[in-house]
Amino acid sequence: MYRFLLTPRWLALHVVVLLVIPAFVFLGRWQFGRFEERSANSERVSANIEAAPVPLERLAAVGRQVGEDDRFRKVTVAGTYDAAHALLVRRRPQDGVNGYYVLTPLVTGAGTAVIVNRGWVRAGATADAAPEVPAPSTGQITVTGRLRLSETEESSGIRERSGLPAGQVLLINADQIGQGLPYRLVGGYVELTEQQPKPAAAPAPVPEPDVGAGGGLNLAYGVQWWLFIGIAIGGWILLIRREAAEQRSQETPATPDAQTAAN
Repeated sequence: MYRFLLTPRWLALHVVVLLVIPAFVFLGRWQFGRFEERSANSERVSANIEAAPVPLERLAAVGRQVGEDDRFRKVTVAGTYDAAHALLVRRRPQDGVNGYYVLTPLVTGAGTAVIVNRGWVRAGATADAAPEVPAPSTGQITVTGRLRLSETEESSGIRERSGLPAGQVLLINADQIGQGLPYRLVGGYVELTEQQPKPAAAPAPVPEPDVGAGGGLNLAYGVQWWLFIGIAIGGWILLIRREAAEQRSQETPATPDAQTAAN
């Protein structure tokens, strides 16, 4: 009765099912892995945001990149702004409005400084119009902010290009920006959240990062892929049973009454 399972059509179906099942297993495991990775990242970022500020020198230094585990950790640093070397970061929308980030080096000691992202300003009325940027505070100040890794094309998805207006960049990269400065920069940069003394006017604050659901969608997708395994196996068995039932109905001999009626 089950000889039909060895026909070319059914053999092809068996191969498809046997290929689909391990593929779904792999996709489910990959999604569960992404869930664990994103959940761990969300927990780490949330903990860093909520932690008490620590001195910048504990986590960053000249010639040393910021560690992945220290992203968004709150730090404090004191110094004086170098307004002469301020920069604008292009293509940084906020709340759906096009604008710029305002970068100003904070000189922290003899020959050292850290880039501070003072916040966001709205773009000018036209593409060529310069935005209105509040001047940085003068004198000694103390900055509190979130420690960030230097941006790269790979990490940001933004592609560098030449020919930008003077004083503008596309990426917040301490190594590249530091090449044109008279002092050495700490690896990474600080995203300002508070300043003492408070300035009379300042760019709009950069919002806290959206930690998200910690990979909840990946968990749902992982369960979904593994449910597809059950559907594939169940559908395969159902087709076999249906084919077997059809085979039985065709092989059942006619009853005597049916034969008499036929004559």
